[in-house]
Amino acid sequence: MLSTEIRKAYIDFFVERGHRQVPSIPLVPAGDPTLLFTSAGMVQFKPYFTGLATPPASRLTSIQKCFRATDLDEVGDTSHLTFFEMMGNFSVGEYFKREAIGWAWDFLTRVVGLPPQRLLITIYLDDEEAHDSWRELGVTEDRIVRYGEDVNYWFSGDTGPCGPDSEIYYDFGPQPDCGNCEPAHDGHLRYLEIWNLVFMMYFRHEDGTRSDLPARNIDTGAGLERISAVLQGTHDLYASDVFAPLIARIERLSGRSYGHDEAVDHAIRVVADHSRALTFLVADGVAPSNDGRGYVLRRVLRRAVYFGRGIG
Repeated sequence: MLSTEIRKAYIDFFVERGHRQVPSIPLVPAGDPTLLFTSAGMVQFKPYFTGLATPPASRLTSIQKCFRATDLDEVGDTSHLTFFEMMGNFSVGEYFKREAIGWAWDFLTRVVGLPPQRLLITIYLDDEEAHDSWRELGVTEDRIVRYGEDVNYWFSGDTGPCGPDSEIYYDFGPQPDCGNCEPAHDGHLRYLEIWNLVFMMYFRHEDGTRSDLPARNIDTGAGLERISAVLQGTHDLYASDVFAPLIARIERLSGRSYGHDEAVDHAIRVVADHSRALTFLVADGVAPSNDGRGYVLRRVLRRAVYFGRGIG
């Protein structure tokens, strides 16, 4: 499936299940001083989760453009991006774990046709409700892995809504670089996280304590670029149709070819990702400066120029 087909299939799937589609917000979030950029699909829904605003519907779905600079130095490998599209479905105080888990499994295995035996699930240590929901769908015990807060717990920022999560990984099978690697071990080619289901139940305060949110909510994020790559038979996000026009343009400008030399490939991936990210940042009103968002833009631009010059 092409990325355009995946977008449509995702939205259609959740609209058919009573979700209202809402548009993506800009990369500069309005009225949220805790965030430099829109870094997840749930950003525009935070006031609904905290009870500060009334949602237009209790079930929502979107495809949100996102920017994250936390992994900037990792961009250049085959799986990290600064700019990406996050497909999401959300429940504000209505359905919870069983429905979110069931729909994610249904979409991946039935709608886009991923083999169930290739999917591996991670859950929070003591989340028996999530565990039982996955087992009811036929996921075997050996395909469910438990992790602590460092892996299977999601925070929307230093303060704000949070909760345990369950992640879905695609398993490409044993790889030369990976002996007994696990899904949470970054940098290996065997496992690729494609969907995160967050059970948004708590609010983290400045002192680190947590209190219950007004209701139990669902916040999910499925990476369009990652699912596109998997469905197109590769673990390299840059080999998918999402990046094909950018890669082709960089090849023409540089006279280099993608897929023949790892150092050149690394540079091409950096230029492809960063130029894409910079375009959307500038389009949403970010300009170069010495601090804040403008400084992040300058860092990304410098890095793109550095690697671009390296390949001519």
